Amino acid sequence: MTLTPDSPPPQTDAPHAPSQPAKGGVRAFLPNDLDPTVFDEAFLRQLERLGVLMKQPARGGLKGGRRSVKRGQSVEFADFRDYSLGDDLRQLDWNVYARLEKLFVKLFIEEEDVTVTFLLDASPSMAFGRPEKLLFAKRAAAALGYIALAGEDRVVSVALSGRTARRHSGLRGSGRIFRMLGNLSAIRPADGPTSLALAARHAAAMLSGRGVVVLISDLLDPGADRVIRELAATGSDLIVLHVLSPDELDPALEGDLRLVDSESGEGIDVTVDLAALDDYKARLAGWQASLADLATKRRASYVPLSSDTPLADLVFAELRRRRVVG
Repeated sequence: MTLTPDSPPPQTDAPHAPSQPAKGGVRAFLPNDLDPTVFDEAFLRQLERLGVLMKQPARGGLKGGRRSVKRGQSVEFADFRDYSLGDDLRQLDWNVYARLEKLFVKLFIEEEDVTVTFLLDASPSMAFGRPEKLLFAKRAAAALGYIALAGEDRVVSVALSGRTARRHSGLRGSGRIFRMLGNLSAIRPADGPTSLALAARHAAAMLSGRGVVVLISDLLDPGADRVIRELAATGSDLIVLHVLSPDELDPALEGDLRLVDSESGEGIDVTVDLAALDDYKARLAGWQASLADLATKRRASYVPLSSDTPLADLVFAELRRRRVVG
């Protein structure tokens, strides 16, 4: 829920026209007046050098680029174990047998893929700001998604809207970037109220195995604490990108105003002065601190952000500093 002035100034977010038609309806991801650095060729090459970090070894399915807790065949030696009847004789270490006259099987690190799931809050409040918080969420998911695709992970995007979660099919391989951008482009703000807690619970029920879950939301929902607790309880590494607009972080309001709830349409009359703004900022800081504390207790990463943060700064500075990517 976002309270906004009853008659806000008109907002536009039209990107510059590209030199060639964009594939998959992904114009919003091309460089524009709001962020001229996003998704040009040099930016993508830089993204390919990064990876989405996990706190624990993976438990994926297909062969990929992550270390797994399983043991299998690869080029990286892990350990020995005693030979058992039926083991592959090609994995016996004959040098050890020559010294100890005992059969041992060589174990290697198994590399598997994991699923990186992006949960995008598509509640009406995410349509607020310049740039819109939802547009920022899409771009952040696109950048992190490209990193995951380049690292041979599987990428899933999910829109949290109303009381449910709309899941797109998983994608794998950097060649699927336009399909991923098309899926993200198709996400639109909900027409009516959204229960972030119920939608996130629906999304959590669709998760399979451990992986990385990235929640991108303004968390303007009474159940925001429950969302973090339940997503962290899935066993996946949880990353919370808490996105607020510059006007929400530092309101440029003054005088007698009527603020309108973007979801319910209900209004409230307020008088905004310096004391009221100071109180608002103190409450906002306290709220963010409580969310950060909850995330820490649940072994999740919490990253507060402004929707006008340049994408390059987000990825190469903020998220690297917080060990989300590296």
